[in-house]
Amino acid sequence: MSFHSFQRFIGLEYLPVSHGERLIALFGGVLGIAAVMWLTPMFAPAGAAPLLVASMGASAVLVFGVPHVPLAQPWPLLGGHAISALVGITVGQWVADPMYAGPLAVGLAIGAMHYARCVHPPGGATALSAIVSGPAVLAMGYDYFWVPVMLNAGIIFLAALLINAPFAWRRYPTVLSRRERPGHEKKKDVEPLFSHEDIAYALRGMDVFVDVSEEELEYLFDLARRHARGAALKSAQIVAGHSYSNGEFGERWQVREVLEIGGEDDQEQVIYKVLAGPERYTTGVITRACFARWARHEVAYEGDTGWRKIGAG
Repeated sequence: MSFHSFQRFIGLEYLPVSHGERLIALFGGVLGIAAVMWLTPMFAPAGAAPLLVASMGASAVLVFGVPHVPLAQPWPLLGGHAISALVGITVGQWVADPMYAGPLAVGLAIGAMHYARCVHPPGGATALSAIVSGPAVLAMGYDYFWVPVMLNAGIIFLAALLINAPFAWRRYPTVLSRRERPGHEKKKDVEPLFSHEDIAYALRGMDVFVDVSEEELEYLFDLARRHARGAALKSAQIVAGHSYSNGEFGERWQVREVLEIGGEDDQEQVIYKVLAGPERYTTGVITRACFARWARHEVAYEGDTGWRKIGAG
């Protein structure tokens, strides 16, 4: 097994974020949990115990560490804890043995969160805590739902709202964030690769929970497309007798073979033939500079394996 395969197997982060983003997440977690521990006693009834649910630590990881993922949004955060707490309390009231009540509470909480469309991983711990936190919690019954669970979750939500607010690109919830799209010039020379409906259809077709929003996917595709556009070949790299691809996806992908190059300097003309993709078998004439801007990389045809990028393994 190669090191890259081992990385994928263990799920090692492949594209880490910047040090600045990590520091914001670190201090966000410190301030968020500090707010929960400081404010909860002020709003909780006298003698309420316990005042803190350990699963809030996991929620802090989401809302401060990865505030834009779907699992961290307000409905999963608040709804996930609420549903899981109700499930855990109810199971604890009806099933006395924790060996049976614990697994049942977590499983039912997962199912309920899925149906309510508010999957929040720390919710599983919230449901379990209602079972295994001891007689004091069991004696609280449904009071445990309000204090500490919903009180803690509400403070985490407000803390995430305020602490992330100064950073426009990571404001919480994600609908408030402002991230500059790359290359938003006045002229719209690049149309989107995919529509909103295309991305939604693909996510539904996978039939698994994907912890990334449609907006983040669209932004990712936009970045990748513009990076590819920015890596166009130079005019000097266009050579007669060679084939080139525009590096597009799906129906936009095309391969052209340069048949002849004539003229001088800026007047150089490229005569080409389309070998694959739209307008296959047709020919055309454009300037060498325009052809270079169109081309993404040189390719070669290798029979059964199809077209391969020159220099790629």
